[in-house]
Amino acid sequence: MLHPNPVKAALRAGRPQLGTFAKFTDPAAVEILALAGFDFIIIDREHTQMGDETMVNLIRAAHAHQLTPTVRVREFNAAAILHALDAGALGIQVPQVNSPEMARAVVDAAKYPPLGKRGYAASQRSASYGFCDAAAYAAQSNAETLVTVYCETREAVECLDAILALPEIDVVFLGPADLSASYGVIGQTKHPTVQRAIDTVIEKTRAAGKTVGTVCKDAAGAKELVARGVNYVSLDSDQGLLGQLAARYVKEFANGR
Repeated sequence: MLHPNPVKAALRAGRPQLGTFAKFTDPAAVEILALAGFDFIIIDREHTQMGDETMVNLIRAAHAHQLTPTVRVREFNAAAILHALDAGALGIQVPQVNSPEMARAVVDAAKYPPLGKRGYAASQRSASYGFCDAAAYAAQSNAETLVTVYCETREAVECLDAILALPEIDVVFLGPADLSASYGVIGQTKHPTVQRAIDTVIEKTRAAGKTVGTVCKDAAGAKELVARGVNYVSLDSDQGLLGQLAARYVKEFANGR
């Protein structure tokens, strides 16, 4: 039977959740992050070259340590969403969702009927390889799967109301860097135009009873985001966290010479 999704339950209760992106392909990295105390891990297939076999092993590592695994697919692709969820991911994150039609297609790919059109099978990992009741599994999957769509373009901001009208969308994930590019101020994530767009997304998403997510570089940034109403926070990535820590230690060592 599908694992429960404590992150989805916490977000619905309004409790902030902290995670990070998994870019390394070794399951040990996921295990270490779980032991460090993160709530969720976003297995990143958009900005890495990892394949399905690596993805499922990272999902296994997360489940073994009660860390909620979700997968960021490379682009909207119903088959990629199906593979991630069949492998046991408890959520999917889809970049560049720029219209309500695309958001509806994401829901269709992620949810079984009657909520969506996800292809059904009972022999995959998420269904305990067939060792579960088929109807109960489908209902639990629909209930537990966290559906996250990215808002990272001007177009997405402008049609956000229609996207939020879909009840199966759980999280709207802000992409500040891509927003800056879309608004013509690439790299200037603190630009007033970008910040106004971010404020609009936060306000509308929270008013719709849904969760706002985004990424930050450090704990101070995470706390600031939570204060702004962002409850699904990714603290950098495994690569980024390693780089930050290594650079800090090298600097401390160099200062002592």
